[in-house]
This record gives sequence, C-alpha cells and structure tokens, in this order.
Amino acid sequence: MPLQKAVVQVPASTSNLGPGYDCLGLALQLYNRVTVSREEGAKEMIHPAHPMVKEATDAYFERARSEAFAFSWSIEGDAPISRGLGSSVTLRLGILTGINALNGSPLNQQALFEICSALEGHPDNAGPATFGGFVVADEKFDYYRFDVDDTLQFVLLIPDFEVLTEEARKLMPKEISHKDAVTNTGNACKITAAIATKQYHQLRGNFDDYLHQPYRQHLVPGLQEIIDAGKAVGAIGGFLSGSGSTVCCLTVRGDGRKIGEAMRLAHPKVRDAEIKVVCADNEGARVLYTE
Repeated sequence: MPLQKAVVQVPASTSNLGPGYDCLGLALQLYNRVTVSREEGAKEMIHPAHPMVKEATDAYFERARSEAFAFSWSIEGDAPISRGLGSSVTLRLGILTGINALNGSPLNQQALFEICSALEGHPDNAGPATFGGFVVADEKFDYYRFDVDDTLQFVLLIPDFEVLTEEARKLMPKEISHKDAVTNTGNACKITAAIATKQYHQLRGNFDDYLHQPYRQHLVPGLQEIIDAGKAVGAIGGFLSGSGSTVCCLTVRGDGRKIGEAMRLAHPKVRDAEIKVVCADNEGARVLYTE
C-alpha cells in the first residue's frame, strides 16, 4: 500500500550574502513544515489550490514520469513570507519532497534541487534548503556544499513588512562598472573561501556589494545604519538577506541578542522588527514522518 501522508521539514535560508548575487546561500535553523496527504477520489487534484504548488506538482510528475495523484497540503513554521528568507523554497521544496516520498521516492535530492531551482529562477535558496549548510551554485545546477560550525551565528532583524522578490529584481541596473564587478567577484570569492575553510573571522570586510544592494536599500529604510549598528557592537559584517526585508548580521561567538537590539534601535522604521539569533542548518530538507 502506498504511503498516505508525509511531513517534510525545510530550512529557511539567507541568500546573496552581499556580493554573491544568485549564487551564494546558507541554510538556517529556522524551519517550515509541509504536510502532504493523498486524497483518494478527490474532485480537485490539489487542495487548497495554489499556483506555486501546482507548478511544483506539474514539474515533479513530468520529471518523475509517473501518474499524478490528488493530495491536500498545509504549511506551518517560523520562516515568514516575503522577508528574504527563502519562504517560497520552503513551500516548493516541501511539496516536491512530500509528493516524492508518497510516490516511492523515485527522484533523488539532485533532481528535486534542479526542479526547485528552475521554478525559483535561481539556485541560491534552493541549494542550501535542499542540502543544508553553505552552498555555492550556478544556473547549470552545479554546486559545492560546506558544513558551517555553530560558532558562526546569524542575527536576523525581520521587519514587519514584506518585500516582493519579483519587484526587487526589477530595480537592478542592466550594467555596472568594471571596477564594481571586480570588487563583487573578489568579495564573493573571499566569503566562499572563508566559510569553506571555517576561517570565519576572515569574513570581516567582505560583504560590500555593488550589484544589487545599493539599488534595493530604499526598500528597507535605514539598511546601512542597521548594518553599521550591528558592526559597532561586535558583528563581523552584515547584508540584506535575499531581496529583503530581513537584514542579517554575523558574529563569531558574539552576543547575538546585543547585536540584534542595536540593529533594531538603528532606525525608527524597524523598531517593531523581530530579532532571531540562529546557527546554520547542515541537514537540509528532510522527511520527518510518513504513514
């Protein structure tokens, strides 16, 4: 008898890390859980109807070359919507992983990652959400993955307003200067090397970005002041998480709560923001329960 229900845990993720636009991402110990249940004889294929779920379902059954089945789904957890923490990936990947489990798991993690990345349009959240840890990936679905120690903490300032990714992506210029491109490349490479070798102190001074963050900073009032406030009390750096609105500062065995409070007090528009201090998740998406 085929499985009837699967509960999948998917980590939130922070992407770009400043200069690593669309290619750097890191999974966080902040999770959403997606429950998928077969619905035998249901009139609707997917309940409740949702465009992201339908796209993921269609893409899955095409890739798996298997007959579709009706199911219901739900999502709950701590990764908020449209805050730059990969919430859309937690839904898409949760659905893909859940229906794959109910279908006998014919697709491996790489295939699920490829489907999710294609649906997202970029792999920077899909990679870490699938595999955990720090992931460097490209549009060809090639990736490198590294564990991240819990000595590195992520201080998340999560404002009470959303930023829509599709709108934020429209703000970037079509061209940047050669000098800025070189700086971004160098910083992204140094971030990758520091995390891959676990020399986290070497991250300091390498989060400057000239490709996307300057053009999005008005979406989060006081962005630079928030980052500077975190650095003033011990953070080794900070950046806009994804397209925002979350701002992330990093610390190595520092006082994350102190950094978070300094970030929140840096600008009146974020005084009501939520502060979370988390470590990296090194497991990625996983099936918690089946029946």
